[in-house]
Amino acid sequence: MPFQIRWRIRNRLRSMQNLNPARIVVSSFGVIILLGTLLLMLPVASRDGQATDPLTCLFTATSASCVTGLILVDTWAHWTLFGQVVILAMIQLGGLGFMTVITLVSFALRRRIGLSERLIMVSTLNLNDMDGVVRVVRHALMGTFLIEGTGAVVLTLCFLPRYGFLKGLWRGIFHAVSAFCNAGFDLLGTEGEFSSLASYNGNPVVLLTIMALITIGGLGFFVWEDILRCGRDLRRLSLYSKMVLSFTAALILGGGLFFLLAEWDNPATLGDMPGWKRVLNAAFQAVTLRTAGFDTIGQGNLRDSSLAMSCILMLIGGSSGSTAGGLKTVTVGVLFLTLRAGLAGREEVTLRGRSISHRRVMNALTLTLIVAVIFLAGSMIISLVDDVPFLSAAFESASAMATVGVTVGITPTLSLFSHVLLICMMFLGRVGIMSFSIAFLARSKYPAKIKYPTMDIMIG
Repeated sequence: MPFQIRWRIRNRLRSMQNLNPARIVVSSFGVIILLGTLLLMLPVASRDGQATDPLTCLFTATSASCVTGLILVDTWAHWTLFGQVVILAMIQLGGLGFMTVITLVSFALRRRIGLSERLIMVSTLNLNDMDGVVRVVRHALMGTFLIEGTGAVVLTLCFLPRYGFLKGLWRGIFHAVSAFCNAGFDLLGTEGEFSSLASYNGNPVVLLTIMALITIGGLGFFVWEDILRCGRDLRRLSLYSKMVLSFTAALILGGGLFFLLAEWDNPATLGDMPGWKRVLNAAFQAVTLRTAGFDTIGQGNLRDSSLAMSCILMLIGGSSGSTAGGLKTVTVGVLFLTLRAGLAGREEVTLRGRSISHRRVMNALTLTLIVAVIFLAGSMIISLVDDVPFLSAAFESASAMATVGVTVGITPTLSLFSHVLLICMMFLGRVGIMSFSIAFLARSKYPAKIKYPTMDIMIG
């Protein structure tokens, strides 16, 4: 090979290693979505043997890669086994993160993990530093396959009586991965298109298994590592892990109680169910809105107050470094702590004798404002363009932005413009927020060279 060609190849490889981590994450998701779109467009992917239109394929690929769950066509009724395998692969890649899967290949080949790869892994998992990142990723991969495998076994046993061994096994695997990755895709279209888990709303084993997979997947890999380190002595958990666990429990219990009271006498949702079934489905509603996307009671039948609460829970989402989307639990927790400090007249934001840095508080405020602006703008645009009630448009926007996947039933009927807008919101909700976090992590901190005089302004 001529020297000039080798020199150019070497420089090209070096430039690839120095790519901005945020660009690598965005590019990797873009490649997965593009490849998934092309595969779903193949005639072999659809049951009618015809090529599916590009928009439907792009929408489905984006929803799967960004672990959202919004769909324009029923997954079981429209896609063949080949199409379903493509969707499942995108869900797994999107849930774990592309670089995490690349790391798995490196482990298999016994290749050393370089510094640039470690930085990207830190960024993908939303960790604060590179200390022990390879160990965290290794445990995350092992834990993922163990938990998904266990969930698949339990769900397969539940599906066997109705679907037989092979179909029951495939549904068990698909729903276990979809639930753990907080995607919300289902293969229960034989019970009725877009019915999700409605036919199993009285099966405690199925619902509790799905709830457990959603919750564990939404805790975050760092919390897993912390729990593994502490063993049975949970008092040794880091303050961050305690915040995640307590806030997650509060959201599930508080959300479940709210839906139980708000929908107790609503015959279209919980009203006609026996007491134990109402409690089970109200709890499932609170869990699935944490970016999972499964549905047991029909979101379009919820009362307005429940729709509003659903939007709030969806936008909060799961925890950092997890398969979930949304603002993340600790981000919202920091906002509440900031509010408490402001009401108390304190300049420092503290929790249990520890202070939270001003930079972290500003990051939380900035991220919240960005998500709020995009959410409100998207809701208003969809409501105006398609002439649908604002609350319904807000529900779909929150579902897309927080990568949840539940719907009040209007997504397939929206216009082309709104479908493209939802695609953008799903991508921003998963990749945009991740890239935003990476930018704050990777950017250099320089002291200000110029300090300006302070001015007094009136607030409130």
